Amino acid sequence: MLWLGIDVGGTFTDLVLYDEATGAIRLEKTPSTPRDHAEGMMTGIGRLAVELAGVERIAHGTTVATNTALERSGARTAVITTRGFRDVLEVGRGNRVVLYDIKATRPPGLVPRSLRLEVDERTLFDGTVLRTPAPEELERVVQALRAAGVEAAAVCYLHAYANDDNERRTKAAIATALPEVFVSTSSEVLPEYREYERFATTVLNVYVAPRVRRYLTSIAARLAERGYRRPLAVMTSNGGTLPAERVVDFPVHSMLSGPAAGVIGAAHVGGVSGHANLITYDMGGTSTDVCLVRDGQFAMTTEGRVGTLPNKVLQLEINSIGAGGGSIAWLGAGGFLNVGPQSAGAAPGPACYGRGGEEPTVTDANVVLGRLGTVEPLGGEIRLDAGRARTAVTRLAGALGIDAARMADGIVKLAVVKMTGAIKEISMMRGHDPRAFALFAYGGAGPLHAAFIAAELGMSRVVVPPMPGNFSAFGLLVADVRHDEVRTRVTRTAELELAELQRLFGELTARARARLAEDGFAPAAMRVQASLDMRYVGQAFELSVPFDAGLAVMKDVDRAFYAAHEARYAHATADPVEIVSLRVSAYGVGAKPALPRARKDGSVPAARLAERAVLFDAVPTATAVYARDRLPSGAALEGPALIEEAGTTTVVPPGFRAGVDAHANLILERGAR
Repeated sequence: MLWLGIDVGGTFTDLVLYDEATGAIRLEKTPSTPRDHAEGMMTGIGRLAVELAGVERIAHGTTVATNTALERSGARTAVITTRGFRDVLEVGRGNRVVLYDIKATRPPGLVPRSLRLEVDERTLFDGTVLRTPAPEELERVVQALRAAGVEAAAVCYLHAYANDDNERRTKAAIATALPEVFVSTSSEVLPEYREYERFATTVLNVYVAPRVRRYLTSIAARLAERGYRRPLAVMTSNGGTLPAERVVDFPVHSMLSGPAAGVIGAAHVGGVSGHANLITYDMGGTSTDVCLVRDGQFAMTTEGRVGTLPNKVLQLEINSIGAGGGSIAWLGAGGFLNVGPQSAGAAPGPACYGRGGEEPTVTDANVVLGRLGTVEPLGGEIRLDAGRARTAVTRLAGALGIDAARMADGIVKLAVVKMTGAIKEISMMRGHDPRAFALFAYGGAGPLHAAFIAAELGMSRVVVPPMPGNFSAFGLLVADVRHDEVRTRVTRTAELELAELQRLFGELTARARARLAEDGFAPAAMRVQASLDMRYVGQAFELSVPFDAGLAVMKDVDRAFYAAHEARYAHATADPVEIVSLRVSAYGVGAKPALPRARKDGSVPAARLAERAVLFDAVPTATAVYARDRLPSGAALEGPALIEEAGTTTVVPPGFRAGVDAHANLILERGAR
C-alpha cells in the first residue's frame, strides 16, 4: 500500500510517498502557489508520477486557515450573543496590548459592532435556562443577517458550555432560513468557560470556514479526478488527524496543521532512535516553529493565538516567529539591521531565486557565505543565482559602509539570535534547561543554522533526521487520528467524590471512543488519555494534570496537582485546589512508516564531493562538502563541513563533529571527539 503526506508551506510544498510493502520513500518538493495552493500540490503529485487509485491514504497539512486569519481575508461574519454581552469581543480581558504604552489601541476584531446582534435569552452558570429566545427574536436575527449579506455566523451565548439548548435553537433557525450561511455555536467549537476566549475562538472558526471549505472541496475533487477514492485526512493543531469533512466544520483546529506534523514526526523519530528529550526546530521559508518534547511527550496548551486573535482549542505548544529562509533583511530607524518578519515568500522569493525578488534575505546571505550550494536546483526547478544574491546583500551592506561578507554574516547571526529567543521562551521561561535537550532540526533552512543555535544556547547535541526538507510531510504519515472531549466543571476537589469524577470521565471517554468507531477503528486500536485542568483556589489560570483511573482517593488528585505545579514552577504548597475542566484525548492508532536505515557500505572519503571556501565569522575557510546519502552508519567527520542532500544542507561549523547513527540521523556534537 502507498501512503502520501503533503505539507503545504508558505514557500514550498513538500511531499513524501511511502511504500508500505517495500519501505521505500520518495520525496518531492515544489514551490507553493499562494493564489491556489492546490496547484502546487497537484504539480508535486504529477512529479511523483503516482497512480492515486493505488494510494491507501493521503494526509495533508495546510496553512489556509492560518493565512486567512492573518490576512484578514475571511468571510463576512456576524455574531449572535446574549443581550448585554455584545461587546465581550471588544473588551476582551481589559489588558493593555502594549504594557507600557497607555495610548496603545487594541487591534480591530474580525466582526464590526454593527454585525454583533443581541438576543434576549439567558442560561445560568449551572445550566438552568432562565429565558429561551422567542421565535420573533430569532426571526429578527434572520432578517438582519439576510440584509447584511453575511457568509458566516457565530452563535455565542452566556454559559452555553453548561447547557447549549438556546444555542442549538438559534442555529437551527438560521440554518433553516439561510442554508447558505455557515453557522457554528460556541458549545460545538469550545464547550468551556471563559466567555471571551470561547466567543473569540468560535468567531475565528466561522470566519475562516467558508474559505477552508472551498479549498478542501477543491482538493478532494482534484484528487478524485486523479483516481483517489478514500477520505482525505487533515492534520490538526493537537497533533492528530481528522477527516477533511470534519475539519470543514471546525477549521479552527487546523491552525497549526503543518508545524504540528513536524513535532509528531520528531517525537516518533526521537523515541525510536533514543532521543526522548528534544527541542524541535523547524525553519522553513517563511517562519520558524519550535516546540519542547520531554520524555517523548510534547507540550500542550489552550492559550494559543493566531496573530493577535485568541485560539483556545487544545493545541501543541508551538512558538512561531517570522524568521525563515525568505525573511527579508532591512535597516530600521537609526540604521539598525533587522531580519523579518516580512518574507519574500514563494513569489517572488529571495533574490537568488531569479524570480523578481530584489531584497536580501537569509537565503541570499547563506549563498553569499558559501553555505548553500548553487549547483542542484531547489525544489526541482529553482537554480540559485549567486550573483543576484551578492548584488542584493551588497546593496544593503553599502548603506552601512561594510562589505558583503560581513553583512551576510550579520544577517545570519541576527536570524540565529531571533530563533534562539524563540527557543528560550518554550524552555528557560518554562523552567527547562535547554542544555538537557537535543536540538532536533528540520525544514529547508533548519540544518543550515542548527549548530549555531545550539552553540548560542549551550546545547551539546543536534539531531538532523533523514529527509529534513520534507520532514513535516513525513510527520503527517506518523500522526494518529485524534479526538478531544472536554467538559467544564469548576469544583473544589474537597467537594467532589472520586466516583463522580470517574463517572464524568467515563462519559467523555465513551463519546470519544464512539467517534473513533465512526472512523473505523476497532477497540484494540484505540488509546485514551485523561487529564484535568486544575489550579489553586483563587488562581486565574490552570495546569494540565494527568488523571490516572487507578487513583484511590481525591487526595491523590491533589497530590498529582502539587507534583505538576512543582515541576512547572519549582514550588508547591498543600493549599486548597479546584478542578476547572476535564479532558479526554482518544487516539485511533494506525500503522507507522518504517524509518530509513543508514547504509552499511561506503566511507567518508567516498562521500566527499568537493571542497570550497565557506565564510565563518566572515573569514573564508576551506570546507569539505559531502553527499549525505553516501555517508554510512558510524561515519564521523570534523567540522568545518557541509553535508548536502535534496532540499537542504547541514552546516557543521568549526568546533563541531558530525556522525551518522543506525537510523540515518545526522548527530552533530559540539566540542566532541
